[in-house]
Amino acid sequence: MPFDVVTFGEAMIRLSPPNFMRFEQSPTLDMKVGGAELNTAVGLARLGHSAAWVSRLTNNPLGKLIANKAREAGVSSEHIVWTNDDRVGVYFLEFGAAPRASSVIYDRKGAAIANIKPGMVPWANVFAGTKWFHVTGITPGLSASAAEVTKEALIAAKAAGVRTSIDLNYRVKLWTPAEAGKCMAELMQYCDVLITTEEDIERVFGIKGKNYEEAADLTAKKYNLKIVAITLRENPLVWKNSWTAMAYRSPFAPWGRGVGGEGNAAQILRTKTYEVEIVDRLGAGDSFAAGFIHGMLEGDLQRSLDFGVAMSALKHSIPGDFAWVTRDEVEAMLKGGGLRISR
Repeated sequence: MPFDVVTFGEAMIRLSPPNFMRFEQSPTLDMKVGGAELNTAVGLARLGHSAAWVSRLTNNPLGKLIANKAREAGVSSEHIVWTNDDRVGVYFLEFGAAPRASSVIYDRKGAAIANIKPGMVPWANVFAGTKWFHVTGITPGLSASAAEVTKEALIAAKAAGVRTSIDLNYRVKLWTPAEAGKCMAELMQYCDVLITTEEDIERVFGIKGKNYEEAADLTAKKYNLKIVAITLRENPLVWKNSWTAMAYRSPFAPWGRGVGGEGNAAQILRTKTYEVEIVDRLGAGDSFAAGFIHGMLEGDLQRSLDFGVAMSALKHSIPGDFAWVTRDEVEAMLKGGGLRISR
């Protein structure tokens, strides 16, 4: 069946000590599933879109657990490539509280997705009837072959007339800024919408503007991007942040103009800032991507920005990587819903 959105990337088993304990003191670990592109697919499914997640998983109980969790959240697993080889990646999350930051330990070397090869995924079939394709900079950072397949997927998406978005999502534990910059610069030619942070633009592309508006403008012009969205976080405390975003629309973007932009001028759009009390911030950027893509599918860039920030603000309050929210809850946030008990 055709899907509104297809995403491609790794998902891992997440293990974390309960009640802010350190790994060395905890007798138990809570288990969840998470991965950037799967998180985004889940967010879009929760908003009512048909979504599929493409990956390569080991055919064992852990791989089946991940696929089951995807389907439980409404995401199709029909295009997963199964193998009896390799393994499922694991990451360990230790929650901190000021002045101790949260920390992550990865155990993903040799994971099945890192050994994916060109030709394993029938991309032409995957993208038949699809409207949008999303991937992040984590996937090509996993291995040289994963980078090749990411490029293969983006080329196939463009050939099928599918709009594409990339979340830059730089991870220092995967590759150096130079390695990421070389790879991601090549992938930008197949990207319509870049989602990122001001810090990642500088680390990966070496682009530094006098402010985030200029950084977005310089990035869009250098890589001929139609839209650049930048999330903005201020974190005075581990568990209390302010959260917002901005979007830049190129004057050459053929869509998203019907939100106050006329003629050939570039646009800078802004939205509300939310003060968030954080239960779990992992997956917040992925839920922003989901809300943003949701708005773009409706053809409204301002709504994309509003929806992305509101949805990700809600995600901060939910344990786990997935954004277990509804479209109605996001709409209520946009209308200024308060904190009184809903009953």
